[in-house]
Amino acid sequence: MLRIVTPPETDPAAGNSGAGLHYRALESLYASAPINDLFESRLEILGEGHARIHFVVDERIHHAAGAAHGTIYFKMLDDAAFYAANTLVTDRFLLTTAFNLHFTKPVRSGRVVAEGRWVSGKRRVFIAESHLLDEEGDEIGRGTGTFLRSHIALSGLAGYNSAQAE
Repeated sequence: MLRIVTPPETDPAAGNSGAGLHYRALESLYASAPINDLFESRLEILGEGHARIHFVVDERIHHAAGAAHGTIYFKMLDDAAFYAANTLVTDRFLLTTAFNLHFTKPVRSGRVVAEGRWVSGKRRVFIAESHLLDEEGDEIGRGTGTFLRSHIALSGLAGYNSAQAE
């Protein structure tokens, strides 16, 4: 069962509160990851347990049959679910321990949104799900991940700290 979160426009954490600062720092952390230099994408934290990634599919990420390769499906679904879960953890970086992926429709080009939502867990193990929507609003993929609290402190990651220094 999905947990209902407050919409971002009424979420008090969307401002400069502790949670809001954590969300902006997670967005900065995403942008700082070297892997994201390979993809035109942007993370948006919408509130507790809710993350969205906007990205573009074009021929640079096609497989031999002319549609998006599964690696982009996995990357964006995993990231959206991961960041949705990490909104609930302010001290540690989470690690993906398992991820199940279902391809529902190929996509050749256009803007795609990966939307992730936390499902359960608040201590050590977290479960989150995500789905991909193409420009027409059709689902093209979905996934469910299990994430484990690591020993890596968020405060020790330069990308996380750069947003808090601003």
